[in-house]
Amino acid sequence: MLNENRFFPVEATTRAIAQRLFHEIEALPLICPHGHTDPSWFSGNAPFADPAQLLIVPDHYIVRMMVSQGIPHSAMGVPTLDGAAFEMDSRKIWRLFAENYTLFRSTPVRHWMDYTLENQFGIEAPLRPEIADAAYDQISEKLNQEAYRPRALYEAFNIEVLATTDSCLDDLAHHKSIAESSWSGRVVPTYRPDAVTNPDISGFVENIERFGEITGENTATWDGLLRAHQKRRQDFIKAGATATDHGHPSATTCDLTQQACRDLYAEILAQTATEDQKEMFRGQMLTEMARLSVEDGLVMQIHPGSDRNHSPHVFKRYGSDKGFDIPKRVNFVEALKPLLNILGHEKNLSIILFTLDESTYARELAPLAAAYPCLKLGPAWWFSDSPDGMMRYRNLTTETAGYYNTVGFNDDTRAFPSIPARHDMARRVDCAFLATQVAEHRLLEDEAVEVAIDLAYRLAKRTYGYEDLA
Repeated sequence: MLNENRFFPVEATTRAIAQRLFHEIEALPLICPHGHTDPSWFSGNAPFADPAQLLIVPDHYIVRMMVSQGIPHSAMGVPTLDGAAFEMDSRKIWRLFAENYTLFRSTPVRHWMDYTLENQFGIEAPLRPEIADAAYDQISEKLNQEAYRPRALYEAFNIEVLATTDSCLDDLAHHKSIAESSWSGRVVPTYRPDAVTNPDISGFVENIERFGEITGENTATWDGLLRAHQKRRQDFIKAGATATDHGHPSATTCDLTQQACRDLYAEILAQTATEDQKEMFRGQMLTEMARLSVEDGLVMQIHPGSDRNHSPHVFKRYGSDKGFDIPKRVNFVEALKPLLNILGHEKNLSIILFTLDESTYARELAPLAAAYPCLKLGPAWWFSDSPDGMMRYRNLTTETAGYYNTVGFNDDTRAFPSIPARHDMARRVDCAFLATQVAEHRLLEDEAVEVAIDLAYRLAKRTYGYEDLA
């Protein structure tokens, strides 16, 4: 299925350069600083259940496309929250996926899945109904082998470090179990405080109370809330965390007086806050998280601009992360100004900005990152995590921000076996971009080799604080 020249330029001279560049980076270890894999996989090291539960049910990229064609979530085995029936026969789910595999032609999902099926499971023909059962059986047989358990796959994928994304309310038990085991793999948490920084999240007040119980602080007060974050971040740091992650509706930041913060927080807890006040609270919390990052050194990732759970019907029946998060416009220049006015030149602050609004790449994000020392550009994210999306990202940011105001690649996946496929795509696209730069005499080839290594490996390792790794 896989052509050795996939994602490379068509023109022969440029393609040859891309091939040479890729040869230099193909075998580099994988740095995985942001994603959504489950730490329990690595603490328990139990076999994965079956092909559908591993590759289809948790992958909202797949679910979204099939739902768009009128196939209900329940038919793909997505559990319901209201007690309604959902498909539990994994073989039937897999057959349904195979019947609809044509939906994914020319999408990144198709590339990732073909790579995974061929390189991880030895399936060398495109998935289709006629081979669905044989493919299911072949994958199932392999999943029962020791070589396909989570820790073995981590090692086979040549992963050097993998960060999970964990709620600030998480007890980190799985991370502690991994650290106490004899296994040498490095799986670290990431501090995600959205549960207690976004008043629109279900159960927010209860989350605040739980946060206080965990930290021993009075989170009914503004000052107690900040102390609770300070303590909890230290718990994460002790468990290996080097970064935080913030999934906000916008990039709004604020700079309120302490009294204004206390008054605003009282409104938030009383659940009498207006929509504008909720946005102000989220914005102030981003500023406070940045202040704490100056103190403790955690790298700050901001993932704004997703209209989460766009369909109330889907959210009510199936919950979040089910394919109905839709990109929206973000104004970074005005939104970040309050935070940057206070902390933009702090040497100990590192903020990585992501966007789903590609119109901001050249107009806002690249100029901001090329000016403020605390800012870096995250890689093409989510809907832009595709061959053309990555190429647009490089074309729109490089002339202003260069390469060294970016941070390498994030695989950002829930489907663990797809990690090598995602890195392979990113490395190939970057080599294609660099090959064009060389062919047009904008960059020397030896420089392009160095940049390719940086983009594939060194930048992520340095930015996220993994330089202590061998």
